[in-house]
Amino acid sequence: MKIDVEYLEFMWPMRHFLITSGDSQNNPNILTVSFCMPVSKDPPLIACAIGRSAYSCRLIESSEEFVVNVPSKNLTKEIYYCGFHSGFTINKFNETGLTPQAARKLKVPIIDECVAHMECMLKQAISTGDKKLFIGEVVEAYADEAIVKGIKKIEYAKGEYPRKVYATRFNNNYYSV
Repeated sequence: MKIDVEYLEFMWPMRHFLITSGDSQNNPNILTVSFCMPVSKDPPLIACAIGRSAYSCRLIESSEEFVVNVPSKNLTKEIYYCGFHSGFTINKFNETGLTPQAARKLKVPIIDECVAHMECMLKQAISTGDKKLFIGEVVEAYADEAIVKGIKKIEYAKGEYPRKVYATRFNNNYYSV
């Protein structure tokens, strides 16, 4: 017998990314995102789905730039903090101790503790229900040399299905938290 399930459950585990964005007063923000994927090689485009009510959504729309930072598993605590707290009310760099560093081409900072960075200029924003799909052209991409050369191995941060976020879609106990 097959039963109804939340369709997203079978798309996990997914790699986590930390998206940095900022405003014209150079106030940076960090957002945890799992819905990120390449959508074109030529030109190099990345799509990221971000909640329409998220502070980062507003920042990316106004600045038209963002950075996709790739964290390793040792940043799990910071990843979850940035995913469950809003930049509307706090500075996540200050709260997590993560280090903002100047990006190579954008005004938005990278996160120094992350192992790779993809600087993106916004090409298109598409409304998709409760999310906005931001499509950015990768204008610069770089990573820790030791990881690229295979000298150092890391485990990328991956998360399990977030029942606390999606459990509200069903009224039965199968998804109760």
